Amino acid sequence: MVAGAALDALVPDPRRGHPVALFGGAAQALERRMYADSKPRGAAYAAACVGSVVLAARTLERRSGTARFVAVAAGTWAVLGGRSLRHEAALVHELLARGDLDGARQRVTHLVSRDPAGLDADGVARAAVESVAENTCDAVVAPLFWGAVAGLPGLLGYRAVNTLDAMVGYRSARYANFGWAAARLDDLANAAPARLTALLTVLAARGTGADAGAAVRIARRDGRRHPSPNSGFSEAAFAGALGLRLGGRNSYAGRVDERPQLGDGRIPTVADLPRAARLSAAVTVAAAALAAVAARRR
Repeated sequence: MVAGAALDALVPDPRRGHPVALFGGAAQALERRMYADSKPRGAAYAAACVGSVVLAARTLERRSGTARFVAVAAGTWAVLGGRSLRHEAALVHELLARGDLDGARQRVTHLVSRDPAGLDADGVARAAVESVAENTCDAVVAPLFWGAVAGLPGLLGYRAVNTLDAMVGYRSARYANFGWAAARLDDLANAAPARLTALLTVLAARGTGADAGAAVRIARRDGRRHPSPNSGFSEAAFAGALGLRLGGRNSYAGRVDERPQLGDGRIPTVADLPRAARLSAAVTVAAAALAAVAARRR
């Protein structure tokens, strides 16, 4: 797992043929065959997708020696997204820093699903900071947590769950019933990692010049204010650590969503993107070390 985390930091994702993208394509093909406006059908779909990944991972993990090492390291690299997350944030920062607001609006869509058309520079910066905070859990801490708990099946199974939630877990007319099981499974899978992310953010803040005390206070006060049962903990911890105020009005395909504010600080600006990325990188290192220790004790 440590080797896989190091690979994620050093090796960029391929433009084509990424294992997660291949899984997504297979899941999309299965959806076309199984879709019905039904919770039981959606539950069967989620079970088929996640179950097949877990069974394949168990087969790979049963190998010994070098083959097992390669399988776990490659699996860890495939499911982690810390490098990609920080890279996208850096690209948004670069565009904003040189005054290319239209380019930054387009690029931030790689991180968030909200409509960027009406965002000013600070709005784009807020969207990117919020994504870095939330996805430090989804892209780093959660897969490492499940890898420590359940080995390669935990690593790959978590990524399958999280990918399905991104595909069918939205509260749209099409997926209100069919995607219900995938969304609830993702909530369950992220419950412990989200709170662990807040704790690791506090610890990482001490080594990055951020405010650990405020991270504790804001995570405890505002962590449950987010509409998601989990995302608020990492976002609130980042808001406190960086002295920012996250949340507010978001637009999604014409639908306006008023999010509760997290934190007492100022609105994020372009200069806060590198700070958020550094904090996320520090949380990644702490999560990898903790996962390795926990996995050895398993």
